[in-house]
Amino acid sequence: MLAAVDNPSNAVEWALAEMINQPDILHRACKELDQIVGRDRLVDESDLPKLNYVKACAKEAFRLHPVVPFNVPHVSMKDTVVGGYYIPKGSQVLLSRLGLGRNPRVWEDPLVYKPERHIVNKDSEVVLVDHELRMISFSTGRRGCPGIVLGSTMTTILLARLIQGFNWTTPPTGPININFAEAEEDLLMAKPLIARAIPRLGPHVYQKLM
Repeated sequence: MLAAVDNPSNAVEWALAEMINQPDILHRACKELDQIVGRDRLVDESDLPKLNYVKACAKEAFRLHPVVPFNVPHVSMKDTVVGGYYIPKGSQVLLSRLGLGRNPRVWEDPLVYKPERHIVNKDSEVVLVDHELRMISFSTGRRGCPGIVLGSTMTTILLARLIQGFNWTTPPTGPININFAEAEEDLLMAKPLIARAIPRLGPHVYQKLM
């Protein structure tokens, strides 16, 4: 349950930071929400399958900014060779989330936040899990995260509501540039994101939350 909360909240914070830093991306996400949902109600779970660009923004945050550098350790059951490397039986094997998501042999411009890289075509739905293991969001396979559906839904709905509900900028009295430094002990933001949020919907929409 902790992972199902921490992973989405980390991804959303990083996604917002990247989108504020690239206003064109933020504008495109807002435009998609306005077209699919409108401004007279809040986005809900039934809208998510149609919000491909918003989901791509969340997925790109998972790729570029994983919540932890490694997966939990696994132990090799027999002597084997992987990618030319000999791994003796009983060795602990760690899978680098950071190495996968920022691998220049897999991703073009791996250090650049580009949500559109996850949109194959307009007819295919974006999912937050990469079954080809080019990146790890909620893991995959038999031992994948049991909270994949919950975590994916939480991530997308939280990001979508924050984007739909507010116009985001850096604070008028704060630094112009966002600090993208990562914490040493994990891959969270070293300093929490500080941003200015201005309501972009009518008051009646927010009153429905009360």
